Amino acid sequence: MTAIADKTDGLTQMRALAASRGGSGMGALMAMDGGEAGEGTMIMHAIPGIQHGNPIGIVYGGFAATLLDSAMSCAVHTTLSAEETYVTTDLHVSFVRAITPATGRVTARGEVVSRGRRLATARGTLVDANGKLLATGIATCMIMSTGA
Repeated sequence: MTAIADKTDGLTQMRALAASRGGSGMGALMAMDGGEAGEGTMIMHAIPGIQHGNPIGIVYGGFAATLLDSAMSCAVHTTLSAEETYVTTDLHVSFVRAITPATGRVTARGEVVSRGRRLATARGTLVDANGKLLATGIATCMIMSTGA
């Protein structure tokens, strides 16, 4: 995840992250599988497995929430200069249908809907390989100077 520590703009960092196909840390835990970054947008893929499930065979809601938070906050990250950082201050997720390991590869899409000097809002969707909606989300991020 060295791309995040680079002193480059957010879009460059997120394009490097998307190309890493999961890397280490949370990407590895979430079985992330590549993605795409554009100005104000982020797409991430992951494969839910039994390691993400509960005792009744359903994938924990935290899996969907983490993917949506990641896609939405990374969409905000694409708008940052090299001297800015952010933190998620509010996250709302609505679950539409259950996810199981049989669901297969899922895609989280985040897009910035408002970007001010200190606050940004993004919305997101999580869909299966057939485009069926699994969950939606809204996130607010606080933008701060890195002091660089």
